[in-house]
Amino acid sequence: MSDINQLTNRIQNFIKERDWNQFHNPKDLALSLVLESAEVMEHFQWKNNEEMQTYIKSNKDDIGEELADVLYWVLLMGHDLDIDIKKAFEDKMLKNEAKYPIDKAKGKHDKYNKL
Repeated sequence: MSDINQLTNRIQNFIKERDWNQFHNPKDLALSLVLESAEVMEHFQWKNNEEMQTYIKSNKDDIGEELADVLYWVLLMGHDLDIDIKKAFEDKMLKNEAKYPIDKAKGKHDKYNKL
C-alpha cells in the first residue's frame, strides 16, 4: 500500500469514527482546503525576506501543521471525488515539464506562454 493510500485510509478512519462524512460535500471540502491554505499564508504575512527566514526557523512545526492540514483536505477530496492524487500529480508534472522546458524556463519565472 502506498504512503498516499495509508494517509487517505487514516483520514477515512478518523472521519468514520466521528460520523463526519455527513458534513462533507465537494463545496465544503474545497472551502476547507482554501481556508487551511490561507492559514499557511498567515505565517508569512507582513514579513520581509529576513523576517521570514528567522520566523521559519522558530516556527517550522506550526507551519508543518498547516501544511499537513492542506494535505489532509487534498487527500480527502481526492478520495471523495475518486481522483487518484498520485496519478493526477504525475500527469500534471508531465504537462508542466512540457510547458516549461528547461532550455526556455531555467532561471526564469515567466508564465509558459511568455517564454
